Amino acid sequence: MAACRAQASASEQAWLEAAQTFIQATLSPAGKEPNKQLTQSVIDCVKETWLSQRENQDFTLPLNYSFVSVQNLQTHQRMPCCSHLSRSGHAHQAWSQGAGPGGSLLPREPLLLLGTLINLSEDLEQECRSGSLYVRDNTGSVGCELTDLDLSWLGHLFLFPSWSYLPPAKKNSLGEGHLELWGTPVPVFPLAGRPDPLTPIPVLYPEKASCLLRYRKRHKVKEPNLAGKLVRLSALVITQNKRYFVLTLGELSHAEGQAGSQVSVIVQIPAQMVWHRVLRPGRAYILTKLRVTKTRGRRYSIWTTIPSSDLVPLRPDYVQELELDIRFLEADLIPLPQPTNSKDSGRQEGLFRNSKVLHYLGTVTDVLNESASLYILDGELILCLAYQHIRGLRRVIRPGVRLELRDVHLLQSVGGGTTRPVLALCLHGTVLLQSFSPLKPESLPPFKVRGASLYEQLVWECQLGLPLYLWATKALEELACKLCPYVLRYHQFLRHSSPGNPSLALQLLAPSWDVLIPRGTPVRHAYSELLEEPHHCPHQKYTQVQTPCSFPTLLDLAEEGQRRAWAAFDPKALLPLSEAAHLTSCQLNRHLAWSWLCLPSCVFQPAQVLLGVLVASSHKGCLQLRDLRASLPCMPLTENSQPLTDPKLIGCLVRVEKFRLVVEREVRSSFPSWKELDAAGFIQKKQARVYVQFLLPDALILPVPRPTFDSESPQTDPSCPEEPRVGQSRLFLLSHKEALMKRNFCVLPGARLRPPKPTLSFYVSGTWLCGTQRKEGSGWGPPESLGVENKDQKCCAIRPSSQVSLIFLGSSVRWFPFLYPNQVYRLVAPGPSQTPMLFETEGSSGPSQRPLELAGTQSCLTVQEEWTLELGSSQDIPNVPEISKALPESSLTHLLSDNISNSLVSFSAEILSRILCEPPLALRRIKPENAGAVKTGVKLTVALEMDDCDYPPHLDIYIEEPHLPPQIGLLPGARVHFSQLEKKISRSNIVYCCFRPSTSVQVLSFPPETQARLLVEDGTAEATVTCRNHLVAAALGLSPSDWTSVLECARRPGRVALQFTGPGAPTESPSKAHEPLALFLRTLCGSPSVLRPIKLSFALERRPSDVTPLEPARLQQFQCGELSLRTKVNPRPRLLCLSLQEPELPAAPS
Repeated sequence: MAACRAQASASEQAWLEAAQTFIQATLSPAGKEPNKQLTQSVIDCVKETWLSQRENQDFTLPLNYSFVSVQNLQTHQRMPCCSHLSRSGHAHQAWSQGAGPGGSLLPREPLLLLGTLINLSEDLEQECRSGSLYVRDNTGSVGCELTDLDLSWLGHLFLFPSWSYLPPAKKNSLGEGHLELWGTPVPVFPLAGRPDPLTPIPVLYPEKASCLLRYRKRHKVKEPNLAGKLVRLSALVITQNKRYFVLTLGELSHAEGQAGSQVSVIVQIPAQMVWHRVLRPGRAYILTKLRVTKTRGRRYSIWTTIPSSDLVPLRPDYVQELELDIRFLEADLIPLPQPTNSKDSGRQEGLFRNSKVLHYLGTVTDVLNESASLYILDGELILCLAYQHIRGLRRVIRPGVRLELRDVHLLQSVGGGTTRPVLALCLHGTVLLQSFSPLKPESLPPFKVRGASLYEQLVWECQLGLPLYLWATKALEELACKLCPYVLRYHQFLRHSSPGNPSLALQLLAPSWDVLIPRGTPVRHAYSELLEEPHHCPHQKYTQVQTPCSFPTLLDLAEEGQRRAWAAFDPKALLPLSEAAHLTSCQLNRHLAWSWLCLPSCVFQPAQVLLGVLVASSHKGCLQLRDLRASLPCMPLTENSQPLTDPKLIGCLVRVEKFRLVVEREVRSSFPSWKELDAAGFIQKKQARVYVQFLLPDALILPVPRPTFDSESPQTDPSCPEEPRVGQSRLFLLSHKEALMKRNFCVLPGARLRPPKPTLSFYVSGTWLCGTQRKEGSGWGPPESLGVENKDQKCCAIRPSSQVSLIFLGSSVRWFPFLYPNQVYRLVAPGPSQTPMLFETEGSSGPSQRPLELAGTQSCLTVQEEWTLELGSSQDIPNVPEISKALPESSLTHLLSDNISNSLVSFSAEILSRILCEPPLALRRIKPENAGAVKTGVKLTVALEMDDCDYPPHLDIYIEEPHLPPQIGLLPGARVHFSQLEKKISRSNIVYCCFRPSTSVQVLSFPPETQARLLVEDGTAEATVTCRNHLVAAALGLSPSDWTSVLECARRPGRVALQFTGPGAPTESPSKAHEPLALFLRTLCGSPSVLRPIKLSFALERRPSDVTPLEPARLQQFQCGELSLRTKVNPRPRLLCLSLQEPELPAAPS
């Protein structure tokens, strides 16, 4: 026993010595002699607090606890922790049980923390007080939060027996750690209480204080004191570096929820912002030395504090109501309009709903988005704090935190993809911290912790209501998952807008919500929201928002397209019975081997927005949209049928609302005959090719900022090259582009033993427009001479010797989708500009040039992988005539003549059909190892474009290896220009064409959409409904086979349009009046097959980009027996049909 006591005594002595050293270094005033009284007071405070725990009787000192300074806590404590001054863990366990199941508890550390509680950081001036609290010692200060505060605590030294410390959430983050003081602080020195007043304090209660505001000229009272029970506390408002809040005092005699006189006081003095942490609704207070002020935009005045004002608890025995000099008139005592109790105002008024205002006490169970201030309460409710400034409180809220919400709005069925009820606070209400969480902070994705300023901008500058804000938050998460972190860094994407530097995220979202925000929506004004009666705020009235759009990943979009394409695949619909019945098994399966489905963007609900980075693939030679999960081939066109030719768009972000998702289906089947087309077992293999088509005017194209510093490094891709350090360039005019295919190149002696494999490549031929130009500053210097000395001119005329053939292979194949005839391009090479003869004819180091030289090409050049391409112009150089943009066309005589074969022809045509087939006998390639095997090809049947010709001639075009699969966009209905096809003549003297290595294809327009506009009515009003594509067949009541026949008949004349001008009126038809198809459609549209009851689902046809004004109200005549009536009717809404079904009509009575 003596040994144990001696050991304990030695441990206590060591602990006391360490305590004295710590106190003198950390708590004693710097530069002064050691303060023995301070040292002893701190040790006594620790000992008394330790012994106050009944379970700590064995030792008089917490020997296993060590002191920690603020600096050491901030420097060495990298992980969240907590400390509780107790020997056993019972108190800690009791505290942690309030968190409920799940989550990881904060680890407990035996640390003793002492410091002075202040409300001013050392780095701030007195006028910059913001209401924040800090714990300070000689080594520094750290921010802190606590659940309750007494103003008498400020400036005093405390021992904090129970606390948690949370370091910055991210390593090397600019944020700071903070303390959570969840135990009552213990003062080291006794706190001096507020002395009792010698005389009662004269006060005004809310009833007379309100009257005094209106009649203050008659009642001269200088700086009165106001007393009452706190009935409402607003949020702490932060605007333009100014902070303020409003408190409302009510009569002492009225219980909570009962009406009575109330008076509001605005607090704007920086040193008084800490009052916001002290005030608690339901308690009574006195505010001293108040004055009257007028706020901006207010019609009447309000009480306000001054720097000498004070906040003290109200003790009825020490106050006396102030008697005014003049008697009040009876009318004077009528209080100002009081806020209406909207707790039962959840009724619906038209499209608007009214929220309910209530108080709520709950526990945070999940964090939806920390930056957006969205949380889950009690596992059931969404809590939105975005409409308040909670920057300090945001770091505290995590699962396990218990909150009291005062005057919070309850909104139900807000829409926008949100199904749970929402609790949302405006500036009128407040959130009170009831208890801290014992759980460690969760590790959240970067998009949930970054971008707080962007979300504030959505609320305060974009003026988004709550339903739209919730959708915008969800959409930003979708976008971040698509683009971050490799396309963009999170901090780049979630950056807020600034003058001249718009936010990329807002540019992507704004087109979707612009149409949903009512014009003339009042701008949110903080003073009005706090003080106006009756109360108005963004949450008071709301409308349920249909999800404007979503931003699916490209992989999800492609998979959805394939799912719909195979769900709609019906062999019987692809082949009319009249045709299928006469086909052999081989012919039948070849007709079914290829089909396609076009899904316009309007068929997706909610609307799908196509979004990705435009890249050029060096593996496929096509344009692609790319996000983090997939790449999707794309085909953009201009409105005037011009392809995309500017390579500067590579790497830009493309956003498209109107697009077409094309799915090309290929099946391998073995149907014996048409009778077995219903049996899916005869299909052995299915595969699909998916891509998108869109018009450039429908796209929003945004440059992507270069990645800046962040923890991740970007992935490089040869299809998205960074701009190299350019040295020299040369302009050329492209005259022809050959096919992209695998070609053989000659092997130079000694290069390698194995013969090379065929390489994906293509050739272009053109003309140098000038000599090499060197880089000079931000532009290009004068071109060098092409060999003809002329010092007076910067360039010489085009000569035959300037013809060139460029070879693209390897990664330079990525330039294929940008190169088109009759365009001027600039070939740019990086590196030193002194390199001579860089764009001249290659020597023996290049591929074999003999075939090209024999073809008349004077120069052959292989484009290097590091070279880049830019769109140029003939205006960049003088003395060059304007270049014609016309595409080459062969004469009709030469094209259709049956006595000229094996020549190259060029023409524009519309594709009528596309099937897999055996090539003509002359094109068949017999495999040596299998003489019976024949390669499969593709046959396009096209209608030549001819002016003033109702029935243009048809022509078959055959495509075989190595041109398979054909490039994207060769679909029935598309207009295409074919260049340098080989013309052939069959044994039956029928002209057909074949693809050759010199062939190039340019899609001029996409297949047109079939569309029908219907007039529907349900007995209350009329509406026009637009049906597109397959829904037109459903509206006309046509079977799949009949609809296919109609489409085939419509393609032969090229276009059929019928327009009904009104009920009973004749139709207007641009087509021939007596054409069989026009007669059929006219008869069908007036038959009971079309004029019938239907059941349809729809969406509003107006898109965000549609600014067409609504039609005005119109006069319509109604017949009621013999009486004819005319009345005004509302405009017909324009609807877009999403699905159309036959209704289930009630059975007729027996």
